[in-house]
Amino acid sequence: MRIQQVLDAAAATNRRVVLTGRDVQKIVQTAIKMDYLHLPKDDILATTKELKELKPEETVILETGKMGEPLKSLDRMATSRHRLVHIKSGDLVYIVTTPSHAMETAVARTKDAIYRADGEVKTVTDKFHVSGHGTRTDLQLMQNLLHAENLIPVQGEYRNLSAHAEALHEIGVPFENIFIPKVGDIISYAKGKMNISGTVPAGNTMIDGIGVGDIGNIVLRDRKMLSEDGILIAVVTIDRRKKRVVARPKIQSRGFVYIKTSKDLLAECGQIVKDTIQHNLDEKKFDWGDLKQDVRDKLSRYLFDQTKRRPVILPVIMEVNQNSAKRQ
Repeated sequence: MRIQQVLDAAAATNRRVVLTGRDVQKIVQTAIKMDYLHLPKDDILATTKELKELKPEETVILETGKMGEPLKSLDRMATSRHRLVHIKSGDLVYIVTTPSHAMETAVARTKDAIYRADGEVKTVTDKFHVSGHGTRTDLQLMQNLLHAENLIPVQGEYRNLSAHAEALHEIGVPFENIFIPKVGDIISYAKGKMNISGTVPAGNTMIDGIGVGDIGNIVLRDRKMLSEDGILIAVVTIDRRKKRVVARPKIQSRGFVYIKTSKDLLAECGQIVKDTIQHNLDEKKFDWGDLKQDVRDKLSRYLFDQTKRRPVILPVIMEVNQNSAKRQ
């Protein structure tokens, strides 16, 4: 729907049009100066100050939002957070833009908010979808106007870049002058020629608080596991000289199971830890790393069989003897 149609419809129903944003105000004023837009009445446009004095049945609110997506502004209107307009009973919201398919959830949420405010929503038919990107012929026209010798398609996934390259090749651009680089490729231009001259390391940079790049995939994996399945801590004391478990293993859980309702499960975990450690103590070759990994493996298999979840397992094994005590 064009702005001219909005103005004409408002004039026919004795309403005044209020432009709520600076962007749309500039667009309308520029269109009027260039004689693309004609005001059916001299006073058809009302200022935001006049809006307070006008009755709802005397106004039409034209909200464009940023980049042609008014959903955020509509949501603020429906939840009484907009600085000028609050949607009330009897208000009709007519969404004449065609949001992208990726915005379906936001559109549904905005509609719901409007209905909760006792308003009504109508939209342009879903049979039409207008893209904000240039068409194949638009891209070819741009090339014919610019006469670029070398081209790098940059918008979209690889299939879109490939289609762009095909469209340019149709109008005479050689494929060797069209570059679709991978992430990290270096494109050089010298003596009138362009080519891919090398690569540099490229990828995601993890930002954690004030640290940049100091965490990696392993840390993120552990955080993901902690958030989903929690942590299980097994604390046990051993006497390696006497090859025995000194104290009964203590099992603590955070974010995994509720201790008071899972006593049998945790008791079995304690027994598995004790048996696993005793088996390692009885072996001629004893290694702290192998011991801890063995505890993790045995507990992980058991817990997954019982709960279908894999918590982070942290074994804390302390060693005691007559002279000293140390924690491993």
